[in-house]
Amino acid sequence: MDKIASFKVDHLLLKPGVFVSRKDKFKDTVLTTFDLRFKEPNKEPVMDQPALHTIEHLGATFLRSHGEWGQRTVYFGPMGCRTGFYVIVEGDLNSEDILPLLREMLDWVESFEGPIPGAAAEECGNWRDQNIDMAKWECRRYASILRSPGKENLNYPGTPV
Repeated sequence: MDKIASFKVDHLLLKPGVFVSRKDKFKDTVLTTFDLRFKEPNKEPVMDQPALHTIEHLGATFLRSHGEWGQRTVYFGPMGCRTGFYVIVEGDLNSEDILPLLREMLDWVESFEGPIPGAAAEECGNWRDQNIDMAKWECRRYASILRSPGKENLNYPGTPV
């Protein structure tokens, strides 16, 4: 089998940021997959599972409910390595195109109060595994990285700018 594209990225060079992971075309529609890299792979501790799970619930709720982007959001979910998330959006986009949306999402998670959407036994297979305080901390940290990004955290290492 061929090595998939995400395994061809040198994870020893990755820093936190937002990167275009891939673009897929279906008929006349382009889907852009973004790598939302919260952690530097293999160098810093990964996100704890309950925080990751909470960000998944809140991030998906925010994105799919967003007035402008909701209908264009195909997927939001965690990476198995727990260093970030993938978001798939309809459109031929680059990292700069979604920065305002990501900043808005992170601010929303950070200020979220109340019950976690989908955190009930009938809605989630592991509904108790939530940590809103750590989720807010992780989002605040990632938001600070995205507030003043340079080219190094908007393109995979080795990607032409």
